Amino acid sequence: MFSQWFGYEAKRKRLLAKAPPGPLKDYLSVPFPDPNTALNKTPILAMDFETTGLNAKEDQILSVGHISIDSSEILLSTAYHQVICTQGELKEEGVIIHQITDDTKSQGKKVEDVIEKLLYAMAGKVILVHFSPIEKNFLQYTCKKLYGMTPVFPIIDTLVIARKRLDQRTALYSPNDLRLFNLRESHGLPRYKAHNALSDALATAELFLAEIEYKQPKNSPSLRSVLL
Repeated sequence: MFSQWFGYEAKRKRLLAKAPPGPLKDYLSVPFPDPNTALNKTPILAMDFETTGLNAKEDQILSVGHISIDSSEILLSTAYHQVICTQGELKEEGVIIHQITDDTKSQGKKVEDVIEKLLYAMAGKVILVHFSPIEKNFLQYTCKKLYGMTPVFPIIDTLVIARKRLDQRTALYSPNDLRLFNLRESHGLPRYKAHNALSDALATAELFLAEIEYKQPKNSPSLRSVLL
């Protein structure tokens, strides 16, 4: 894990030296939190994307939601949600899931404006998501298109944390048990409406705190222990 973190920092510095002035350079100019920091002292940004599909190279980010965690508290005042004005018409099957229509997204903001604000919110924080490939791949690919560079960012994935916990049990479990709403139910957390970027980010933040409390109820574990 130390070598992985050293790789994060080394890559951040290399990218910073090459990044053109602008949002990505500003993001890269802020060091990541120390991996030995206790989680209850680590600034975290819970984040979720709704997308037009699952392929970052062919599909687009449709909406972004995020909320900050500081000192093991979810800061509701930091809640942010924004629909993006994507190119092309939305597929009917997607609209049924995320409830964002063509009319709604036509009133959204430009992707470059939303990503700029997102990078500002991410600076100096660790990203928290549920099933990291979606947010990681879409954010990296979008930044590559906008800024000509692929950023690096440390990630915590609640799905990975939960899977490690379930793997330690003798009882079998199904992949469906790792879905966000099923994991929340196992911790006695309320069910929120799914497929809204902000509500999913909040749901992930709450699940994270519940998983960490279960993992180590008396003392906060280190950031190192949960980083991907």
